[in-house]
Amino acid sequence: MNLNFFFEVLIGGLLSGVMYALVALGFVLIYKASGVFNFAQGSMVFFAALTCVSLTELGWPLWVAIAATIVAMYVLGLGIERIVLRPLVNQPEISLFMATIGLSFFIEGMAQLMWGSQVRRLDLGIEDVPMESLMQTFNIIVSKFDVIAAGICALLVTCLALFFSRTKIGRALRAVADDHQAALAVGIPLQQIWGIVWGVAGFVALVAGLLWGSRNGVQFALTFVALKALPVLILGGFTSVPGAILGGLIIGSSEKLAEVYIGPFVGGGIEGWFPYVLALLFLLVRPEGLFGEKIIRRI
Repeated sequence: MNLNFFFEVLIGGLLSGVMYALVALGFVLIYKASGVFNFAQGSMVFFAALTCVSLTELGWPLWVAIAATIVAMYVLGLGIERIVLRPLVNQPEISLFMATIGLSFFIEGMAQLMWGSQVRRLDLGIEDVPMESLMQTFNIIVSKFDVIAAGICALLVTCLALFFSRTKIGRALRAVADDHQAALAVGIPLQQIWGIVWGVAGFVALVAGLLWGSRNGVQFALTFVALKALPVLILGGFTSVPGAILGGLIIGSSEKLAEVYIGPFVGGGIEGWFPYVLALLFLLVRPEGLFGEKIIRRI
C-alpha cells in the first residue's frame, strides 16, 4: 500500500467530513431545542448560497453581499419559527416534520422565483490548488480550498459548541432540550430560545451554502447536501454537537477510503451510498448514536 496516497485520501475525507459536520450541526441545534427534525435545512443552504451569489451579480461587493445574506437568513429563521412552527407547539411530532417538508419546497421555489434557477459560479477568493508545503514536505496532494474551508467550518463549529456550552443562552438551550415544561416553569423564555436557535441555524446554512456553492457551483443540487448529514446524525446522535463533529469525520473519511479501496472491486461509484450503508449497520448496534442518550421506556 502506498502510504502517501492513503494519507492523501484520508486527509481529503476528513476535510470533507468537517464540512458535513457543519451541515449536521444545523439539524442538531434545532432538534435539541425543539425536537423538530428540520427537513428544510438543505433548502436553507441553497437559499443562502443563491441569495449571496445573486447579490454579487448585481454589483454588490462580496462581503456586503455576505452581510446582507446573514441578515436575510436570520430573518428567514425567525420567520419560520414564528409563522410556521410556533402555532404547532404541542402538536404531534409528525405534524412538525411534515411542516418542515412543506417549508423545504416553499423555500426552494421562493429562491428560484427570486433569483432564477440557472447554475451560478461563486468565487470566494480561495484557490482550489494543491498546498505546496504539504507537497514538498510529505509528498501529499491536498487542496488548499479544502484546508481553508475545513478550517472555517472547524472554527465555526468550535465557537458554536463553546457558545452553547458556556453561555447563559447555552444553558437555557440545554434546559429546554431536557424538558420544555420544566424550562417554562423556571422562567426560561421558550419561544425566544427557539427564535435564537433558528436564527443561528440560518447562519450555519449560509456558511455551508457559501463553501459548498464555491466548490460545486450554486445550483439546486445544494439541497441534497443536507442528505449527507443524515448518516452523520445517525452515527453521532441527533442531540450531540460533539457527535456531529465525530460523525462527520467518520463519514467523510470512510466514504473516500471506500471509494478508493473497495470501489474497484464492485465497479466504483460507492461514495454516494456507502455512508448510508455504514449508518444502517450502525443503527443495528447503537440506534441512539455514539453520543445520543439511550431512552428506556417502562411499560
